[in-house]
Amino acid sequence: MFDDLISTFWSSPLLQKSAKAAVVLATGIPAVLLASRIVSRVLRHRLGEQGGNLLARIVRYAGYVMILVGVLQEFGFNLAAVLGAAGIAGVAIGFASQTSLSNLISGLFIVGERPFEKGDVIEVGTFTGTVEEIGLMALTLRTFDNRSVRIPNETLVKTNVVTVTRYPIRRVDLTVGVGYNEAIDKVMRVLREVADAHPAVLDEPETVIVFNGFGESSLNFMIGAWTIKEDVMKVKNEVPLRIKEAFDREGIEMPFPHRVLASGKAMGPIPIVLERQRNKQDG
Repeated sequence: MFDDLISTFWSSPLLQKSAKAAVVLATGIPAVLLASRIVSRVLRHRLGEQGGNLLARIVRYAGYVMILVGVLQEFGFNLAAVLGAAGIAGVAIGFASQTSLSNLISGLFIVGERPFEKGDVIEVGTFTGTVEEIGLMALTLRTFDNRSVRIPNETLVKTNVVTVTRYPIRRVDLTVGVGYNEAIDKVMRVLREVADAHPAVLDEPETVIVFNGFGESSLNFMIGAWTIKEDVMKVKNEVPLRIKEAFDREGIEMPFPHRVLASGKAMGPIPIVLERQRNKQDG
């Protein structure tokens, strides 16, 4: 009886094709997944985690297409006609989806150049946030107010992208204004003491303190404090508070903008000019 089943099975062309297609699927899918995993591990050291995953995804999709072609061949599909129709459709779709193709190619350039990685903080136009994913078509950015922004890869290639967390340390620049009656050397000394006393401010590179010049109502100074990228917000929040406390202790005035209004003689000649013009018209 068992021999009869085997003979019946092999005598049916459809069952034979189904068996061969099942073999292609059973061996092809694990092979594609293994190749994708190997590509991800090998290229992750060179292209980063996100780049390795992106290329592994391309390998996986290409492998699935090859498996599908093998299965169709087993069932006797005329792939020449199918590929010819697909070529014509591909040309039409290509003209209609030039932006998508441009985004795909731009994504490959981004993966190759690695201007940023997953987890970096970047600035793109008016958006600033953390890179969550670098996809085939677009980048997903998570802003600090917890919004998800999708930015096409073509935009990233064509515009200026600032990688905020590219380097381990950053300089925090703060502008401070004091009254015109204050001594410049004293103000610079107090600013230096505040920067040196803050635990998050680095000793090397040294804090930069510059006298920026004369404002409308104040003498302006810039203090540039170096810190590690994890403490940037801490320095931005705490150093101005310590500067205000130090200025209060030292009696250094931080002025507010004011205006001086003048009246009187400045308005005098206008009625005279108007009167002279009126006399000429009457004459």
